[in-house]
Formats: sequence, structure tokens, C-alpha cells
Amino acid sequence: MDWGTDLWDQYDVIEKHTQSGLDLMEKYVKFVKERTEIEMNYAKQLRNLTKKYSPKRGSKEEQECRFTNHQSFFDILNEMNDYAGQRELVAENMMMNICIELTKYLQELKQERKMHLSEAKKAQQSLESTYKQLDSSKKRFEREWREAEKAAQYAEKTDQDINATKADVEKAKQQAHVRSHVAEECKNDYAAQLQKYNKEQSQFYFSDMPLIFNKLQDLDERRIQKLACGYVLFADIEKHVVPIIGKCLDGISRAGVSVKERNDSMAVIEQHKSGFDRPSDLEFEDYSQGINRASSDTSLGTPKGPLDLLGKNKSKPFWLFSKKSKLSSSPLTPFSTPPAPSPANGPPSPKFGRDPLSYCLKEINKTVKPRISSFRTLRRTPPVTEDFAHLPPEQRRKRLQQKIDELGKELQKEMDQSEGLGKMKDVYEKNPQMGDPACLSPQINQTAQNIERLRGELNKYESWLAEAGGRGDTLRYSTHSFDNNGAHEPYRSRNRSRNSVYVSSPDGAHSDEGTPDTSQAIYAEFDDDFEDEELAAPIGHCTALYNFPGSSEGTISMQEGEVLAVVEEDKGDGWTRVRRANGDEGYIPTSYASMTLNK
Repeated sequence: MDWGTDLWDQYDVIEKHTQSGLDLMEKYVKFVKERTEIEMNYAKQLRNLTKKYSPKRGSKEEQECRFTNHQSFFDILNEMNDYAGQRELVAENMMMNICIELTKYLQELKQERKMHLSEAKKAQQSLESTYKQLDSSKKRFEREWREAEKAAQYAEKTDQDINATKADVEKAKQQAHVRSHVAEECKNDYAAQLQKYNKEQSQFYFSDMPLIFNKLQDLDERRIQKLACGYVLFADIEKHVVPIIGKCLDGISRAGVSVKERNDSMAVIEQHKSGFDRPSDLEFEDYSQGINRASSDTSLGTPKGPLDLLGKNKSKPFWLFSKKSKLSSSPLTPFSTPPAPSPANGPPSPKFGRDPLSYCLKEINKTVKPRISSFRTLRRTPPVTEDFAHLPPEQRRKRLQQKIDELGKELQKEMDQSEGLGKMKDVYEKNPQMGDPACLSPQINQTAQNIERLRGELNKYESWLAEAGGRGDTLRYSTHSFDNNGAHEPYRSRNRSRNSVYVSSPDGAHSDEGTPDTSQAIYAEFDDDFEDEELAAPIGHCTALYNFPGSSEGTISMQEGEVLAVVEEDKGDGWTRVRRANGDEGYIPTSYASMTLNK
């Protein structure tokens, strides 16, 4: 069963039906497009939400990432950000695979339907035109036949009329004969037009229109099939990201499970412990047996225990667990400890002499002044020293380690700059037309001075860290050697200088490059890593503006207009690492090429 056979007379129905199918597809495209807008807005709101609650760089929240509950929350934010990315992927795939594809296909169907309907109208117009010709010939035949009959009747009447002359009879008969002949021609023309129309009508109803209707049926079926695929794709796009969304949700669950309250407590201890010993017991001062000057001086002149804590934390009250305690509550007055009763029998102490009471009062007056001065001393802020000696031991070690790391980064930066200047000087010496090597000497000397200064500071802070009880496992940087002209001595590879390590021994002592066993092993391991390392992916491309010979070690030649792949961008030393299509790599002057980096 098909439309051409069973719906041969339902042209209007077929036209409306195919149009409604195209309208449905267009409506579905609008539906999916609005869905993509919802997904994009949802993803945007999720990203804004995660950005709102994400820690700012250098903020207090970022510093608290060491705690598992904080880190888990940040992991949840990252997972939600990935979840938002999946929603964006859903919107993008729906837009590309459904909206754009169906819209393009819809336009093709509209054009095809329009062409088929146009063919049907042309066939119908042709049939109608043939029918008009048939009707015209039929009417002419009818008119001429009537005229012929009238002419024949008039000729017969004239022939029977006795008053008519022979000429009138002949004329009437001749007129009837002419009319009869014209009527016969009209009859033949009518028969020919009828035959032509019947043939075209048969062609129209049995061949042309069925073929057009079948094409429209095929168009509608293809439209339905494409729309059904769009329905399925609507779900498949969502199913495609469900596993990834499930991983995001699993990551959120793992973030919740990974919270370790005990580890967070230990992290608080590690972060804030001062390293001081707990205050020892105060000695009993028996004023009934005479004042022990040594113990008095020890307890009053030199603070111990809680007084040391006051010296280190002047802004905090004496009692560790109460903010309402005042300094006056501390046992600093001479009579804070009730005197023990003197022995019932026994001679008085010889220190009291004749007047024990006056002697005790004098000794008490002597001890009160140091107590007041010690209070004033405790209220002063301890001076901030370069070696962080004003901090508690544990905090001091952390600050020293942090300072050593900062100096190490600065030293590495200066060494990279020195290496770049050395290469540039080598190039200038071999190619004087590129520049004057002497103009780089001040910069090379300044860089060398900065390196020596930073090494001195690094050694100084490492010694302080060793005094503070630090492990001393800090990163060392390879030494740059210079020749007589101040040019940097070339290395086997640029990455070698960046990855040379100053290995620390288990007991905390450093093993310098003079110990070949460990350092050579490290270098050998690094050599293997670099030799087996795969080629880095290009980060952009560049076009040579000038010719560059590339005669020095580590550089690569290029011709004007040559396009090279950028492997490593300029680190501030004026050189860029590039690669040819054949795999050759090397450095070129950054100013000699036009760079285009991938975003």
C-alpha cells in the first residue's frame, strides 16, 4: 500500500499532512534548543556557585586546605565544577547533533517537498489545459454540426420550393455541403482532443501523480525516521554523560568519606604547637626559715614556666584557658604562699641577727622591685629578628623552611636568566651582526652577583634551620660556571640544570656534588628519564622573520618565512624552544620570530 495507489485523489490531504510533519520537526528543534539554553544556564549557575565558594589565592581558606574537612569541601567544589562541565557538554552535543543537524535536514525536506508539489501542480495544470482544449473542440463541433443541420434543412426546403430558381437550389446545396464538411472536421478534431486528453488523464492519475505522491510518502517517512533518531539521540546524549556524572557524584562521596577528624586534629597540633615545655612546679619558699635568695632570684628575676609564656605571648593572659584571669591573680606577691610554721624547738637562723623581723622586711623590699621590673619586661613586644628567633621553636622551623624555599626559587630564576644571557652572548660572539656581546656584560655580572648573594642567604638560613633542629632536606641548584669572558658554559641539556638535586642524607647532613655515589646515581636516573621522555606537545607555532644560522650548541637554524612548532615559550631569557617537522629541536631568539601560542 502506498499513497500513489490508495490516496490518488487526496492531494490536499497529503499536502497538509506533509506540512504538519515538517512543523512537528521544527517544533522539536525549538524544544531541544530551549533545553540547551536551560542546560547552559544551569551549568553557568553551577560554575558561579563553585567560584563563589572556592578559596581565593593566598586567602585564609586556601591555607586551611591541609585539613581534610576543608580539602573535602574544595574537592566537592571541583567535582561540581566538573559536573557543570558535563551539563555544558550535554547542551553542546544537543545543539550540534540535534538542533543544527535537524534544522539543516528540515531545510532540505522543505525544498524537496516544494519541488514535488510544484511538479504536481504543473501536471495538474497541463491536464487542465488539455481538458480546456477538449471542451473547446467539443463545443465547436457541436456548433458546427448544428449549423450543418440547418444548412441541410435549408437546402432541402429550397429544393422543394417551386418558386426557387435552380441557382438558389444549387447555392443552398453547396452551402449545406460546406457546413457538413466543416462539421466533419470539427468532429475529427474533437475526437483527437478527446483521445489526447484521455491519454494525459491516464498518465496523470496512473503515473505522474502516483509517482509524486510516493515521493512525498518517502519524504515523510524519512522525516519521521530522522525525527525518531533525534528522539533517541536526545536520551543518548544524556546517557553518555551519566557515567561521568556518576564519577563526579562518587568523587563527592569519596570526599565525604575521606574526612579524617583525627588527622585534622593532628594538623592543628602540627600547625600551632609552640614547642615549649610545660611550666614546672613552683618552688616552696619558706619565709619562716629565711629567704632563699637563690630561689627567689630564679623565680622572680628570671621568669620560668608560665612567665616564659607571657614573654612570648604578651597579648595573652597568664592563664592558658581563661580570658578573664588577670595578672594580679598570679602568685607574685611575697605573701602569696602562707608561711609555714617555724619549728617548735630549735635556734633561730643566724641570718636574722638580732632583729629577725627587720631583716625579713629588708629582704622582702629587695625582692619586690625585681618583680615589678619583670612585669614591665614581660609587657614589651619581643623584637623581630631575621632568624625568627622571636617565634616558638616549631613555628621558627616552619618560617625558616619557607624562607629557604623562597630563596631557592629566586636563585633558580637568576640561574635561568644567567644561562640565557650566556647563550645570547655566545650567539653574539659568533654572529657580530646580531648584536654586541659587550652590552651583555653588565647584566651577566649583575646576575652573577645576585646568584652569589642568594647563595649566601640560602646558606645562612640553612644554618639557622640546622640550629633550630630542622631536617635540612632542602632543594639545591646546580652551579653555573663562567669562562673568562663571562659567557655561560653550555650544558648537555637545558633541563639538566633545572633538575640537579642536592641530596640529603638520612641524618640531615647534605651530600654535595663531591659525593659521586648518590649524585651520580641521581643524574643517571634523570638522564634516563629525559632520554625516554616523549616529545612534548607543541603549544603554538611561529614564523621566522629573519635568517638565523643556529651555529652555537643548543640552538637551531631557521630561514626567513619558515614555520616552526613552539615547544617551550620564552622564560624571560630571550630564547624560545622550537621544533621542526622532522623532529629537530633547539632554541631561537624570540625577537627573530612572530609567535602565535595556543589559547
